[in-house]
Amino acid sequence: MSSIQIITADDLRRLRKRYGLTQKALAQKSGVSQSLISRIENKTVDPRLSTIRKIFEAIIYLQNKEGTARDVMHGPVITINALESVQKAIDLMKKNAISQLPVLKDDKIIGSIRESTLINRFSKSKNTETFFSSSVYNIMDEPFITVEPNITVDAVVDLLLKGNPAVIVLEQKKIIGIITKIDVLSPLKFKNN
Repeated sequence: MSSIQIITADDLRRLRKRYGLTQKALAQKSGVSQSLISRIENKTVDPRLSTIRKIFEAIIYLQNKEGTARDVMHGPVITINALESVQKAIDLMKKNAISQLPVLKDDKIIGSIRESTLINRFSKSKNTETFFSSSVYNIMDEPFITVEPNITVDAVVDLLLKGNPAVIVLEQKKIIGIITKIDVLSPLKFKNN
C-alpha cells in the first residue's frame, strides 16, 4: 500500500490551507523542497512514506500541537459482537457513518470489520442472502492495534502511516476511544479537549 493511500495529497493540502501555511513555510520546516510539496499537492508525484511523514510532522509542529492519544481519540467506540450478522455490521456502520468496527467476543477485541473487506467479500459472494446473514466472525480482519491513552500523538501518527486504518485506545483493558487518520489530521481537537 502506498503512502498516498494512507495520507492523501488532498488531506495534506487541506490541512496546510486550514492553518494558513504557505508551501514555502512548510518546505522550510519539513526540509522538503517547495516544488516537491507543490507536485505532491498537484498529484504529479507519488511521494515516499518518509516524505509524507516529514511534511505531516512539520504541519503539526508549526501549529504547536502536542498531545496524547487521549487528546485526539473519539468515543464511545461502536463495536460489534463476532456472532452478529454481516447485515448488522453494515447497519451499524451506515447508522453511525463509520467505515470500520472492532469485533468483540466476551468483551475482548478479536478482530475488525472494514468497509473495504465487506465490499471485497460481497463481490466474491455467490449467494447474497448467505453473505448478509453470515456472522462477522467469518469475514473479519485482524484486530486494530491498541495503545494506552498517554502514548504521544506522534507515535499514533507512526502507526497510522504504517497502514493501520485505526488505533484503539485501551485503559485498564477497556476500550475508551478510537483514532483514525482524520482525528490526527484535525489538530484543533487539542484545543477542544
